[in-house]
Amino acid sequence: MEKPRYKRVVLKISGEALSGNQGFGLQHDMLVSVAKQVAEIQDLGVEVSLVVGGGNLWRGITGSAQGMDRAQADYMGMLATVMNALALQDALEKAGSDTRVLSAIEMRQVAEPYIRRRAIRHLEKGRIVIFAAGTGNPYFSTDTTAALRAAEIEAEVILMAKRVDGVYDSDPLINPKAQRFERLSYLDVLSRGLGVMDSTATSLCMDNNIPVIVFDLTKQGNIHRVVMGESIGTYVGRDSQ
Repeated sequence: MEKPRYKRVVLKISGEALSGNQGFGLQHDMLVSVAKQVAEIQDLGVEVSLVVGGGNLWRGITGSAQGMDRAQADYMGMLATVMNALALQDALEKAGSDTRVLSAIEMRQVAEPYIRRRAIRHLEKGRIVIFAAGTGNPYFSTDTTAALRAAEIEAEVILMAKRVDGVYDSDPLINPKAQRFERLSYLDVLSRGLGVMDSTATSLCMDNNIPVIVFDLTKQGNIHRVVMGESIGTYVGRDSQ
């Protein structure tokens, strides 16, 4: 049997992706689909950790734009990610996977506190680790959380699961002639202002040489394909060539 290309990965799932076609909240079918795909790659021996956004429930930057204190709004966003993490945990365990939710904001009744060595130990024991509550600090996105956690646990790659099939030179929903990139360098992303992840997260990946693969989560089997090394989506790394 063919071996996976990556041994330890961080799978970043946007909150919007979990809402499916609803645009808000959690769609049961999407949770089941994600859980099935993640359980499948774990069965191949891949050590899987997840970072989930909260944009399907609350966005701190939206609250700030409405006049709310930015830090307060961001903390609410972190709590939204915990809700998504618990929903994913439930779906994964129903799919037969052993999981742990590690939260950057301490809430012992529902999640373990985030400790780097504990996270690595869980992965080594074959558990899926779900990182919740962002970095625990306002003003930082869950993209930055994914980059930070990937560096801390020495993940080989960040799999950026979205509702689009890669990175484009303009919004493909607005511009039907938008061109998709197959490969980009970190500097390409920063200089062009492409919407892969925010500049803090991109810089952190560049500094630690962590590649990022942006792909379509809504297409069944894509998580397996990207882990096996198939060329799907957009690859962001040290060199675009």
